[in-house]
Amino acid sequence: MTPTDPSFTQQLTTRPTPVAERQAMLANPGFGNFFTDHTAIVDFRADESGEGGWYGARLEPYGPIALDPAAAVLHYGQEIFEGMKAYRHADGSVWTFRADANAARLNRSAVRLALPQLPEELFLESLRQLVGVDVDWIPSGDGESLYLRPFMIATEAFLGVRPAREVSYRVIASPAGNYFGGEVRPVDIWVSRNYARAGRGGTGAAKAGGNYASSLAAQLEAEAHGCKQVLFLDQANDNAVEELGGMNVFFVFRDGSLVTPALSGTILEGVTRSSIIQLGRDRGLTVTERTITLEEWRGGVASGEITEVFACGTAAVITPIGRLRDGDEFIGAPDSAAGEVTMSIRTELLGIQTGVVEDTHGWLTRLV
Repeated sequence: MTPTDPSFTQQLTTRPTPVAERQAMLANPGFGNFFTDHTAIVDFRADESGEGGWYGARLEPYGPIALDPAAAVLHYGQEIFEGMKAYRHADGSVWTFRADANAARLNRSAVRLALPQLPEELFLESLRQLVGVDVDWIPSGDGESLYLRPFMIATEAFLGVRPAREVSYRVIASPAGNYFGGEVRPVDIWVSRNYARAGRGGTGAAKAGGNYASSLAAQLEAEAHGCKQVLFLDQANDNAVEELGGMNVFFVFRDGSLVTPALSGTILEGVTRSSIIQLGRDRGLTVTERTITLEEWRGGVASGEITEVFACGTAAVITPIGRLRDGDEFIGAPDSAAGEVTMSIRTELLGIQTGVVEDTHGWLTRLV
């Protein structure tokens, strides 16, 4: 086994999705509804001393995963994942955005979940292999993309509580439209008072499935109150704003400055978040990472000191927040429009990703 061997074998499907059927899917892809014809896979095995490596890099037809009922991922949740997109540019080439940042975050998550780290060249090659074969699945609508989901699961059949010695890394892909559907418009957010997303010393800074599983009850509560997403607070720290169920948060102040909650070990370091910080500073804006409380949010909106609030993440890119609902109280107006700064940064970010705006930071990686 050679831990850094990026060579892949290919076993292509003998039953590709019919062209007409694929085109119908691409006409209205939604988000996470359809999947391409193939998956990239690399396996890992270690001995009792922990020595081992990655092997068996391959491309296979998309399909069910055969797991032993005792596989560690099913019992102890030893799993991590990433989310990124591939965009088709005007010349037909296909690029992804800040793949090195996703590779680095995957490995930070791996360390926290006691999983093996994946060499960056294997990560990048897995994307190139999958997108190269399934390139016809990339939709061409405005802002549409091919969503890429790299993930790693513990596959060893063993019920003792210890890190698994057998692991599988995989990548699947799904054509993606607007995350919230239709045109970009402000969404309402529900404040969770009954649930927490993460705690000190926990896995909040890792992109692990368990973090999202623990957010689902709060998400259902939000939807029951007419809201699209849920906001989590650090109730032990003056109700400091943390993040949404799957997105980071930014505030635009009257003086044009941007504020986002500081990373504290309980907040995921979003790739989109860090990109917005850089783009804001490129514009000469003051961008601050600090504690911002729910009370400051409430008071800032009431006084006009906070002029815009938006959420960001790979799936939704940038989405304006209209109102925040805290029980029966609403922060913000029901007819809130998308803010000028919010939409300007969104346009610039999407422009870089789609090749319309110059990539001055070297963030793009060509896949095809």
